[in-house]
Amino acid sequence: MVLASASARRLQILQQIGAVPQHIHAPNIDETPKRGEHPRSLAKRLAREKAETARQAVRQVPGLEKALILAADTVVAVGRTILPKAETEEEARDCLRLLSGRTHKVYTAVSLVSARDKIHHRLSESRVRFALLRSKTIAAYLASQEWQGKAGGYAVQGRAGNFILRLVGSYSAIVGLDMAGTYDLLLAQNYPLFEVWQNNPLC
Repeated sequence: MVLASASARRLQILQQIGAVPQHIHAPNIDETPKRGEHPRSLAKRLAREKAETARQAVRQVPGLEKALILAADTVVAVGRTILPKAETEEEARDCLRLLSGRTHKVYTAVSLVSARDKIHHRLSESRVRFALLRSKTIAAYLASQEWQGKAGGYAVQGRAGNFILRLVGSYSAIVGLDMAGTYDLLLAQNYPLFEVWQNNPLC
């Protein structure tokens, strides 16, 4: 298997499922939303483009000609407003102010390239309710630097978990990879998950 992502969070979730990539290839694509593009459609499109871009590179590597290739993308949105993957403190602050006291949606798409180069997809949709965030709370969170590069300017598995009043959907998908959907995709492609579980029991 090849993981088409440099995300440590996605790698950790894959390992929890029982899938350990033999190779990691993080494709560089333009993630700019198209005019009028729905957040759900954006997540699906980016996951597919990442998978296709990785496939072009990976298939040239000896020994990976028939490897499974897994790619994913996570989009945070309030209504149809797509929040950025915060790269600056100002972006993160704007995201947190918008999310404060509101419910937003998180769309996580997974694309898996099979050994026969067919692409299979799963899409997870989750709803997250944030508490009202005071200015000093936002300032402290920004100082933590945890927001850097995170969709919506926060990481649910970190300190921002304190802000969540209600979560409906897949927690792992909000972290970055829908565990149940990925599990189903891998089993459908005969990835030996159960053999991994049996040969590596948890203590």
